[in-house]
Amino acid sequence: MAGLSLYFEDGHDDLDDFGFDDYGSECDGIRITAFLDAGQDNLTPLGRLEKYAFSENVFNRQIVARGLLDVLREFSDNENDFISVMETVARMSEDGEPTVRVELMEQIPNIAMFLHENRPNFPEAFSRYLVPIVVRYLTDPNNQVRKTSQAALLVLLEQGLMSKTDMEGKVCPVLLELTEPSSDDDYKIEAVAIMCKLVTMLSKDTVEHLLLLRFCELCSDVKLFQVRKVCAANFGEFCSIVGQEATEKLLMLKFFDLCSDSLWGIRKACAECFMVVSNCTSPEVRRAKLSPLFINLISDQSRWVRQAAFQSLGRFISTFANPSITGLHFCEDGTLREIQKICSESHGQEVTTSISSNSRNASIGGSPDSLIQPHSEQLQSTPVLMGPPSHPPEGNSSTQPKEDGTSLGHPERSAPLSHQQTDECTMFNSFNFWRASLPDITQELELLQEEKKDEGKEDVPSLDSQGPATSSQIQKVLDCLQPHLDDPDVQAQVNVLSAALKAAQLESQTEDADESVSESNGSTGSPTSDELSAMSELSLTDAQISDLPSSSPELLDDSEHSRENVIPQQLLDQYLSMTDPARAQSVDTEIAKHCAFSLPGVALTLGRQNWHCLKNTYETLATDVQWKVRRTLAFSIHELAVILGDQLTAADLVPIFNGFLKDLDEVRIGVLKHLYDFLKLLHADKRREYLYQLQEFMVTDNSRNWRFRYELAEQLILIIELYSHSDVYNYLRQIALNLCSDKVSEVRWISYKLVSHVKLYACEAHDLGLNFINELIMRFCHCPKWVGRQAFAFICQAIVEEDCMPMEQFAQHLLPSLLSLSSDPVPNVRVLVAKALRQSVLEKPYFKDPGSAYSDELEEALSELRMDKDRDVRFFATLDPNRNVMDTAALI
Repeated sequence: MAGLSLYFEDGHDDLDDFGFDDYGSECDGIRITAFLDAGQDNLTPLGRLEKYAFSENVFNRQIVARGLLDVLREFSDNENDFISVMETVARMSEDGEPTVRVELMEQIPNIAMFLHENRPNFPEAFSRYLVPIVVRYLTDPNNQVRKTSQAALLVLLEQGLMSKTDMEGKVCPVLLELTEPSSDDDYKIEAVAIMCKLVTMLSKDTVEHLLLLRFCELCSDVKLFQVRKVCAANFGEFCSIVGQEATEKLLMLKFFDLCSDSLWGIRKACAECFMVVSNCTSPEVRRAKLSPLFINLISDQSRWVRQAAFQSLGRFISTFANPSITGLHFCEDGTLREIQKICSESHGQEVTTSISSNSRNASIGGSPDSLIQPHSEQLQSTPVLMGPPSHPPEGNSSTQPKEDGTSLGHPERSAPLSHQQTDECTMFNSFNFWRASLPDITQELELLQEEKKDEGKEDVPSLDSQGPATSSQIQKVLDCLQPHLDDPDVQAQVNVLSAALKAAQLESQTEDADESVSESNGSTGSPTSDELSAMSELSLTDAQISDLPSSSPELLDDSEHSRENVIPQQLLDQYLSMTDPARAQSVDTEIAKHCAFSLPGVALTLGRQNWHCLKNTYETLATDVQWKVRRTLAFSIHELAVILGDQLTAADLVPIFNGFLKDLDEVRIGVLKHLYDFLKLLHADKRREYLYQLQEFMVTDNSRNWRFRYELAEQLILIIELYSHSDVYNYLRQIALNLCSDKVSEVRWISYKLVSHVKLYACEAHDLGLNFINELIMRFCHCPKWVGRQAFAFICQAIVEEDCMPMEQFAQHLLPSLLSLSSDPVPNVRVLVAKALRQSVLEKPYFKDPGSAYSDELEEALSELRMDKDRDVRFFATLDPNRNVMDTAALI
């Protein structure tokens, strides 16, 4: 309003007629509705509103439009006056001046909110008077008016002020009209944008019946690329609303066209929304159609498209995750939890799953990271080949046949149930666990494979559908296993495969040996334990290897096939290539950061049994020169630990975690924020090693970074429960006391709560609890600085409120020291003492009882505090305990 004089230069003679005679260039605080005041003329307030609302002076009409909300407040008490004002608003909406219409439309959301809160007949008034204005302005010839009406419409929808009837009966028809092929180009582009934003606020039925077909037409608009670009950018929202069936039936074909559009901006928009679209499709469509489509985007000729595709790659891979395969699912609070309950037994690990009526219990030995999934999930004979199926097998067969007739099954499940009643020590022996490949050396498998269509018989594991495994096949698998010999389970596999090599060599030397092995296997196709032990002791020389046949198909093909059971191999290869320095040059300098951001989702999709595929990539990212990449990993390492399980975490994540602890503060804060979440996943022995390193968090690159120490105190409150009483007393106690002396009050405030939790935990060990109490008294109550004595009062209050110790012990050991501070010379100390006594101590039944031995002392101390010369002390000494009018953190 400071510039009003500019509008009056040509009309000073008429100002008195308009009621703005007192308005000047400096009247910033004027009341807009002053023109309604009496005394200016003989008109009523409504008459003056009519006068200025339709004045020939444009500025007058702008002022009225700008002050409509205040006008409605003035007349809201009278129903007839209210209706008159609303009719005036409807007439003003037809003003020929665009600036007046803009001012009016800017006030519509505020007026609607006022009516919603204060008028019982709001829906009727809003629908009758305001909605038609908004809808009409969507087709206004002035661009600024249209933009304002579009913004107002979205606000009304977001606030839930527009009824479903108005949206379907008034808004949607206008949008459909504006998006007709014959509609003006500008109108069509704007209407498409509104439609795409509107769809998220409408129901599924409304979108399907009114907007879906028109959206499909707009996706193929040949004339306007802007329309196709808006459709591509909002394609995911439409898919999310209409669901899987409509997406696959109507939208998928349009999405393919948009992904191959001639304009790179449209293809880039498709890449950005690819994950949302993928979530709305079935696994079959995702794997067979969307995966090749995404590969095309990753190899697009435009760098911007490739950049967007790589940024979405990890998120797209995460849509392949199957809880029945990964054994993990997200709870409503966003936390990642295991579906299966893992119970440690003396002879191994037993995993029990009950998801459907035909699910069966299974026992598995060796690494606890290799979990048996529901419906008899496949377990390959080597980690390189390991990959859960994309869909559970049907029926009750315990192994899933492959397309070529072979079957890779769990060894304990490869034999009939009658043969599984063996001694547990033998069953869970790691050598016997990995005996799955041994039956492949027999010729009897060919007979069993001919009967594979018979569902009554169990499939027997085989490496090749044409016959038994040859030495060349086994040797290739052994070569693949060489980089993983540090894994005990892999070593067990190597032993088994070495025995298989010897068996294949024996088979090539004499047919009698083959027949003997076949007879020993019987109907199960498995050699006896004695034979396995004998084979394992044999070795194969280089000369013998050279004599073995090498014309059989390679097992590496099976490796790729089995990994594709989880996700397509091409997607995984592209993801693993994101750490290649060449990618940073050709695609995006921050591609490694995007890789690190999505890595937990990819790991969840692959499952812990395929972690070896990502291990090298994770280690590369953890040593990336960009601290932002390492910081991203540090913030998610606790989630990755949940996915991998305790053994893989201890083997692969703990070294990286230790490296992050010594990194920059920007990286360390990611570890610190989730320190409790990570430590609780470790074994007690491993967890205890970090007691010596917690003190290092007290040292930061910048001493002014007090939030780092604040976060440390918050995490220590949680971490206390992970350690023994003696460890808490010997290690965490000293850190807590040091934090209590911090220069920043916020750190001290949270540290006092930490001390109370340490006291709660140490109190369970009587001697340690008494020692800690004495230390608190000496360190704080007798502190020469008033801040320390004030801290003692707050610690006592926290101990009482959180019941950190029995009230009898509190009264005996801490209460006398607390009462002694009631006469402290510093008012800030007495304020905290008064607050602790009045709001906490005297609220406990032990002290509230009139027969309490300490009631007289407490009342006497409070009486002195009520008469204190300091006003704040008197206030808290007399304050009702149920009133919490002030946070005393500012006093500390």
